Amino acid sequence: MKSQKQFFWASFLPAIAYWYLEANYTLQIALIGGLILAVLEMFLEWILTRHIHTLSKFNFFLILVLGGIALIAHEGIWFKLQPFFTGLLMGGYLLFRNLKGKSLMIEMMTELNPNLPKNPFIEVIERNMSFFLIGYGIFMAIVALQFATDEWLFYKTIGFYIATLIFFVIQMIYIKVKVRRTK
Repeated sequence: MKSQKQFFWASFLPAIAYWYLEANYTLQIALIGGLILAVLEMFLEWILTRHIHTLSKFNFFLILVLGGIALIAHEGIWFKLQPFFTGLLMGGYLLFRNLKGKSLMIEMMTELNPNLPKNPFIEVIERNMSFFLIGYGIFMAIVALQFATDEWLFYKTIGFYIATLIFFVIQMIYIKVKVRRTK
């Protein structure tokens, strides 16, 4: 559990480095620093968890591609659009699977416990989560395009966790209301 907490803080490194370096150095140095720390983040994930999650690999690839585009174009906005693309692609993937009746959450939960009873609310939560991720991704594009990097950093890190907490509290209330109506 301690290694998971350490990794949680390490996951902020590329964004924090980019914010600091952009404020104090050239765009190229900020982008290179963000890219280097994205590599370090994956290395730390491996050290702390002995595993690199698929989402981490996906985000690293996205940071690498968008950081490369930003370096070539001399425009930092591409680096800052990473949360937009992540939200759009991950939310879209969850929604696609959900609409096809192949819930990713149920698949993962069944792998952990094959005897898990079917719960119809899981698919509803997954569908709502896909809309949340797409919506937050679009919000992050607006933040990247319209706000300063320090505000972008807040919404990419702590702001995302606050919004996710609010989302899950709303989901709990929603499920509680649905359960009461079915009784």
